[in-house]
Amino acid sequence: MNKKIVIDLSKFRECSPAQPCDKAQPAGVMFDLLGTDGLKTIRELAVFQYTCRRCEDAPCVEVCPCDALEKDESGMITRALNLCIACKSCVTICPFGTMMSDFFQFKLECDQYLDLEDEKDLRKFMRESPGGAVRITDEDLTKEQDVFELMKNIYIREVPWEALKEAE
Repeated sequence: MNKKIVIDLSKFRECSPAQPCDKAQPAGVMFDLLGTDGLKTIRELAVFQYTCRRCEDAPCVEVCPCDALEKDESGMITRALNLCIACKSCVTICPFGTMMSDFFQFKLECDQYLDLEDEKDLRKFMRESPGGAVRITDEDLTKEQDVFELMKNIYIREVPWEALKEAE
């Protein structure tokens, strides 16, 4: 059985300006799986896929001064990194706190981009992430555990936005 990387988004959310972590958040990527629309971190893809509430009026899209955010046909937000100026207007206006301000650093250092398919980078990503936020497993993972496959061997632990919407 292949190893699976499980990223618990709640552990990353515990690090905020109000509750800072000891260190900068690492940016885990999978270089060979990313599309041609710019470098996206695994966490950003996961948050937009599972946490974003897909607001009908999408205030984050409306407030962006550079048209860097848009909704796709499913209502999911995507960000064009080449347009984003990291003003964080979207972080401020999001009514659900979905946008995490560390996504919008204007410039990340090269050593913050860690290829999760590279064993050495994966270990560094695990070390530099908040405690318990990233783990490797070969166990079966289920939606009942609030664990969802994001892409090949990358799983996200998160209560999906649909479940939150149903509970309202």
